[in-house]
Amino acid sequence: MSTAAKQAESATRVAFVGAGPGDPGLLTMRAAQLLAEADVVVLDQLCREQFVASLVSDGVEFVDGGYGEAGTELTNASRAKLLVKAAKAATEGHDDGRALVVRLMDGDPATFHGLAEEAGACAKAGIEFEIVPGVSAVSAVPAYAGVPLTDSKARNIHVVTAGDPKVDWARSIDACTTVVVLGQADLLRDSLVELRAAGRRGNTPVALTQNGTTITQETTTLTLDEVPAALRRAEFDGPVMAIVGSTVGHRTALSWWENKPLFGWKVLVPRTKEQSGSMTRRLTEYGASSAIVPTISVEPPRTPAQMEKAVKGLVTGRYEWVGFTSVNAVRAVREKFAEFGLDVRAFAGLKIAAVGGVTADALREWGIEPDLMPSGEQSAKGLLEVWPDYDEQLDPINRVFLPRADIATETLVAGLEEMGWEVDDVTAYRTVRAAPPAPEVREAIKSGKFDAVCFTSSSTVRNLVGIAGKPHASTVVACIGPATAKTAEEHGLRVDVLATEASAAALVDALAAHGQCLAAAAAEAGEKVRRPSERRGAARRKVKA
Repeated sequence: MSTAAKQAESATRVAFVGAGPGDPGLLTMRAAQLLAEADVVVLDQLCREQFVASLVSDGVEFVDGGYGEAGTELTNASRAKLLVKAAKAATEGHDDGRALVVRLMDGDPATFHGLAEEAGACAKAGIEFEIVPGVSAVSAVPAYAGVPLTDSKARNIHVVTAGDPKVDWARSIDACTTVVVLGQADLLRDSLVELRAAGRRGNTPVALTQNGTTITQETTTLTLDEVPAALRRAEFDGPVMAIVGSTVGHRTALSWWENKPLFGWKVLVPRTKEQSGSMTRRLTEYGASSAIVPTISVEPPRTPAQMEKAVKGLVTGRYEWVGFTSVNAVRAVREKFAEFGLDVRAFAGLKIAAVGGVTADALREWGIEPDLMPSGEQSAKGLLEVWPDYDEQLDPINRVFLPRADIATETLVAGLEEMGWEVDDVTAYRTVRAAPPAPEVREAIKSGKFDAVCFTSSSTVRNLVGIAGKPHASTVVACIGPATAKTAEEHGLRVDVLATEASAAALVDALAAHGQCLAAAAAEAGEKVRRPSERRGAARRKVKA
């Protein structure tokens, strides 16, 4: 039977997908699409589940293609057999026999992989497959290190696997050739010693990069003569890339990844996963990783009658305004609309107010453009400053619907009533303190393993301290506004960063500016730039009670 005929018998597909060298942002659009559709994902030893956790469906099955049951690394042939077995099992697990197996490979599938063996095994077994190229470490890691592989003087590139006994190092001794060597530190050291022995000049610049394109990337520049001693002294957890050649000299001007304001910082975000998306994305743009620790749990009101009455009144023309003071309020009303079979057309003729940018964005996602937002401070006080007084000549209805939390302050209600409005202050949701995080997270918070914490409200301060304890004195404390900062100080925390406006974006921007100031101060003092968690042994000024 021909290969094509065999493939026609099975609807299971295998997609060989390049994961890139480490930064999830380097995944291609096709890679993300296939991961979202995958039934099974077969991983390399470097591609762990958390790398693609946000891209796959809840029911996806992960298969470790790096190591066998005995803990030994699989050969290309063994991995090919494992892949075919996984594909057949996926077929049997679907009633229609249609399944998608993604074989996720580090970097690019066609480079430094057993693609030929694995794809060949699929062809032999009659399994349809496709190959999705990925960003190769050979090009990505030098780019993230700020080292171009070529320039006007260096036009040739030689890529070598460390420890390969068949390499002719004499072909790489020309000063016009950039040599890229990949492998474990000990094999890398031996290979570069061989390159030096073959005749490459000892003062040739070398860049050593580990954990390339990730936020733990670290690049060291030295000379070829200095490499053996440096690799013996340093500890490397995984593969290292060496770039040998004159282009390493460009790193001083072109290093961009490791010079991000918050590069390598671990930032604690005490918000729910649903609320933290924009903040974590912005932190990533500045080079930081984030750990989300929910401090509150949002639950429906104890009795739904008040909320149901308000939504019915909204439809029947009871209100002139609806004021949204949080994303949770938007979500609560939206859920009640869905329950009643309503949509945004029910807001026709109503005026909509939003307390700030994040709440406004939640409304826009629903298809609603707010009529009123604070021009200054994004808070209840700021909203009151722009809210118009009730005018019986201009306003046909004098009532405002405020769907809020059960613990909301009375500032907005009292202010609106002073302006002549009648307010239906309705409990749309309840906030309760979340369960404590895992013991290792609590220990990390109290021992200073986080570089910073971003507080977005007074309740996040109170609840984090309540469920996990106070952040270590070395941890940079960033607050979204004066009220939040005051609460933090009342809990014995030193506030280092205050956002210029009450938004998640402004809070992260302010933290990044603080990080730049710390780096500039270290550079001016001639010191190595160190993250706050690396300086946690140093004493810090305590806040006076």
